Amino acid sequence: MDHKTVLDRLSSADKVNLTLKSDAKGLRHLAAYGLLVLASSIWIALEAPLWPLMMIVQGVLLVFLFTLCHECTHQSPYKSAWLNEWVGHATGGMMFLPFLWFRYFHLAHHRHTNDPENDPELAGPKPECWADYIVHVSGFPYWKSQVTTIFRNAFGDATAPYLPQRAHQRIQREARVLLAIYAILFASLVVSPLALTLWIIPLLLGQPFLRLYLLAEHGRCPPVANMLENTRTTFTNRIVRFLAWNMPYHIEHHSFPAVPFHALPKLHEHMKQELITTSSGYLAFTSDYVQDLGMTNAK
Repeated sequence: MDHKTVLDRLSSADKVNLTLKSDAKGLRHLAAYGLLVLASSIWIALEAPLWPLMMIVQGVLLVFLFTLCHECTHQSPYKSAWLNEWVGHATGGMMFLPFLWFRYFHLAHHRHTNDPENDPELAGPKPECWADYIVHVSGFPYWKSQVTTIFRNAFGDATAPYLPQRAHQRIQREARVLLAIYAILFASLVVSPLALTLWIIPLLLGQPFLRLYLLAEHGRCPPVANMLENTRTTFTNRIVRFLAWNMPYHIEHHSFPAVPFHALPKLHEHMKQELITTSSGYLAFTSDYVQDLGMTNAK
């Protein structure tokens, strides 16, 4: 059985209900998330007790906005198209992730999930030895890739198989605007360290947590077309689901990308008996992954 067969079991009414978008639900989630970012930012700015440790919390909050940016590529967190666009640009910009470029990159990933020849996410292969794993989790390859992408899009050849010719000019303009914004923020360090303590350092500290989370989505999944196999749903707690906008329900998301984050638990109830590639938690997945690394090194 594949994901298409499972989805065919849904009634037309179920499909309509599952794909209903809501500005209110999306904004409520974003407001709660924003209050947490604001609280940690104030804590750090006031240098309250243990404020250096709070930069880790700030970093986790900032990097997991990637999951919201990712959702905005699907135009699903909000009913209003302009909200999806603005939120996507803002959250992507925070992480050196050009939103227009990322939309094409990510939709290609959905079309060719875990296809070694065509999935752009596999251009940087998953780590298969300890050295590669440590480098991957550090986030260094991500930062190197994104800085390279922004400069290439701004001043070089912004071409790739997944980028249509009609989008090249807009992608170039987006990259140049981002570089101008970053220049202003870095220049602000002359008068205040806040861009460093509230943004740059937290991003660096938080990125390993996101790398570990993202590795579970498709790491060690078979290169087949069936979304029930080539993608992993990870069972976790409410805190992680909140931070990740319900993206731990990842088989469900890949099987039916039009379903907004707030309806993924309902879709999961329809699909849970048919899921193939799952994990009981992120610690369990990581433990299994690193044990396999040890076996690979032993060979």
